[in-house]
Amino acid sequence: MNLLKIDHLSKSYGSNKVLDDISISIEKGSVHGLIGENGAGKSTLMNILFGMPVIQSTGGYEGSIVLDGVEYNPKTPEEAMKMGIGMVHQEFMLIPGFTVTENIKLNRENTSPTVISKVFGKNLEKLNRKEMKNDAEVAIQKLELNLNPDERVNKLPVGYMQFVEIAREIDKKDLKLLILDEPTAVLTESEAKTFLEVIEKLSNLGISILFITHRLEEIKSITDSITVLRDGKIVGNYKTEDVSIREMAKLMVGRDVDYSDSLSFDFDNKRELSDETILELIDFSVDMPSESVDGINLEVKKGEILGIGGLAGQGKIGVANGIIGLYPTTGKVIKDGVNMPLNKPRNMLDAKIAFLSEDRKNVGLLLDHAIDYNIAYTSIEINNGFIKNIGPIKVVDKKGINDHAIKMIEELDIRCQSPKQHTRRLSGGNQQKVCIARALTQEPEILLVSEPTRGIDIGAKNLVLETLLKLNREKGVTIIITSSELAELKQVSDRIAIVTDGKISAILPPDSSDEDFGLAMSGELEHKEVI
Repeated sequence: MNLLKIDHLSKSYGSNKVLDDISISIEKGSVHGLIGENGAGKSTLMNILFGMPVIQSTGGYEGSIVLDGVEYNPKTPEEAMKMGIGMVHQEFMLIPGFTVTENIKLNRENTSPTVISKVFGKNLEKLNRKEMKNDAEVAIQKLELNLNPDERVNKLPVGYMQFVEIAREIDKKDLKLLILDEPTAVLTESEAKTFLEVIEKLSNLGISILFITHRLEEIKSITDSITVLRDGKIVGNYKTEDVSIREMAKLMVGRDVDYSDSLSFDFDNKRELSDETILELIDFSVDMPSESVDGINLEVKKGEILGIGGLAGQGKIGVANGIIGLYPTTGKVIKDGVNMPLNKPRNMLDAKIAFLSEDRKNVGLLLDHAIDYNIAYTSIEINNGFIKNIGPIKVVDKKGINDHAIKMIEELDIRCQSPKQHTRRLSGGNQQKVCIARALTQEPEILLVSEPTRGIDIGAKNLVLETLLKLNREKGVTIIITSSELAELKQVSDRIAIVTDGKISAILPPDSSDEDFGLAMSGELEHKEVI
């Protein structure tokens, strides 16, 4: 029996038609996959289903939606939630200053009557924080996560913010349909496996799941049926058992795709590394909540690609954030023999150390500015890039900025209307590509890259990795890449440092066995330094 039925749905933004005659049915208690490249229309469809204001403010949509036998046309997320729709957004919808418990229970707070509320009404009841915390702990336990319900969300790393989003939806009592937009993008393989097990349990309880991800192996393993979008149109509705991963990839991009670990760029990650140390960390500690680093020592060789891996919450994210100076740091950071001042991002940027954050929304982008300015602004501020002299006057070279943006848009396949489009209007994956373009524009000597392919589709993932490889091989840029995906690190790294409990538990060659990596992540590998 169908829970959700979408008939002939279309949506345009001005003259740009982003959804064209979409029809989808989702059965009760089933897991339905939705796949497509960035810009295919997935986010717009989700915004319609969750009643996001941008849909109504831009003219609404054509077609009809029926939820559990009732016509469904939510004008706000509140209306959607009341009708049993929950959503975990690709970009977080959390209140940073609130605790984990407060975010999980937001708009569904437990209250207790008071003398005043008995006279003047329920709105004057007091919060029952004990019950709220108990509910939050139950939701967290379902995710098998060690997370303090009293911790403030703005103190958490990105991966843990994602778990809070998921826990909030799990806590809802009348949930009929849960929409998951790239829920495992920032999770490690083991964490993603745990999460998928939770999704299966929810499905068994009769909750329908609409699951969006670029990880096609997850779609294959967890879904009952799939819909493939390309350029705003449906190119196929299938039972999952009837379509292979390779066929899914081909349907998404309209051509054959080698959905494997191989890259087309010819490189050797077993090469001899330089003896020259470009960056050295000595007794390096970072006070980043849930990703703290505890006195590590590490040498990075000039011209290498060093991978940093590990489980969420163990400290891997803290390394790059600490080097660039976003969280309180102690110890020493030495670049080219010079002891760098800590906790001063401007000094690091001046030293040609660029940073691509895992949190593109809050750190990487100016969402209400154009793509071309986002790509150029750090270069303008740090390197006086895109500045030209007209006599004694210095002015911004707007044509140079635009021309450079067009070049980066083509090289990284950024799906957009023009270089003047605001980055807020881009899909998550295309926002990530703008961040990469901005980092590359700085012409860095060292590039710190954190979760570079988070939210990027399979048609572009290899392109991003190959761009980093070319930057390393052809321009000699030293790259430190942090990723939750071990396979990604093994593709591109010369060495891989595993961080466990805030310390480096091992430095392994990329062709080490999965068993060695697993032991390193658990802190039980016998030989800490393998290479």
